[in-house]
Amino acid sequence: MTSLSQDIKDKLSRLNVLEKIIVINAIVFVLGLLLKSNLRWFELPSDFADFIVKPWTIITYAFLHYDFWHLFFNMLWLYFIGRMLLNLFSPKMALNIYFLGAMAGGLLYMLCYTVFPNVFQTNSSLLGASAAIRALLIFLCAYMPNQEIRFFTFNLKLWYVGVAITVIDVFGVFSGINDPIGGNPGGNLAHLGGVLLGYFYAKQLLKGNDIGRGFEGLVDLILGFFKSSKKGPLKTVHKNKSKVGGYTKSDFNEFNNQKKIDVILDKISKSGYDSLTAEEKEFLFKAGK
Repeated sequence: MTSLSQDIKDKLSRLNVLEKIIVINAIVFVLGLLLKSNLRWFELPSDFADFIVKPWTIITYAFLHYDFWHLFFNMLWLYFIGRMLLNLFSPKMALNIYFLGAMAGGLLYMLCYTVFPNVFQTNSSLLGASAAIRALLIFLCAYMPNQEIRFFTFNLKLWYVGVAITVIDVFGVFSGINDPIGGNPGGNLAHLGGVLLGYFYAKQLLKGNDIGRGFEGLVDLILGFFKSSKKGPLKTVHKNKSKVGGYTKSDFNEFNNQKKIDVILDKISKSGYDSLTAEEKEFLFKAGK
C-alpha cells in the first residue's frame, strides 16, 4: 500500500501545474457525482447579494463539472493549451492567467445578470473551467498572433482561432437570451470575461507589464499563513563572499537568460515561431524544461 501511494505521489510530482489542475478537476467531478447537492455551495451565484456571503465561489466554480463531456472537453483544451503555453512561459504566469481568467469570467457573469435582470434569467449559477481556459487560449492568440498551428491538413494563425472563438461566444450569448431553456447565455458571458482578461494580459505583457504580479503576491501571502511559523534551532550563519551587490552568479545568469527569453518571445509574436534560428529554438526548449 505504501509503495502504491509513493508511486502516485511520484507521478503527481512529475505533472506540470496545469496537468495538476486537470487532476483536481477530475477528483472534484467524482465527488460531485457523490455529493452533488452539497457542492452547490461552491457554484457561483448570479446575484451579488448571494455572492457576498459565498466569496470563495469566484474561484471554486471553475472546478465544478457535473456533466462528463463538459469536463472532458474542457480538460482536453486545457491539456493541449497548457503544453504550448508552458513551453514558453513560467508555471506561475500560467496560474495567474488561469485564475484571473476564472475571476474575470465570474465577475462579468454576475455584472450582466445584475445590471440586466430583465434580459438574463435570475436565480441561476455558474460552474465550469471554460472562462479560465479561454483566458489561456486568447492570451496565446494575442501574444503571438502570427504563430501557426496545424489544423487537419492546413495551417492556421493563432489570431484566426482567437477571433473565431470570440465570435462563437458572442453569438452564444445572444442565442442563449432568445432560448433561455436550451441556451447557455451565462456560460458564454463567462467565456467572454476570460477572453477579455487573456487579451488584456497579453497586450500588457508585450509592453513589459505583468498584470498578474499583484495577484501572484496575494496568493503567496495567503499560502504563507498556512506555513509553519515554528522557529528552528539557532544556526551559525556565514556571509557568502561570492555575492556581488547582494546577488550571486546564478542570479545574474537567471536574469540574462530571462532577457534572452523575452527577446525570443518578442520575435515569435512579430514573425512567428518558424522565424527562430535552430539555436534559439533549442534555447527556448531547454528554458521551457
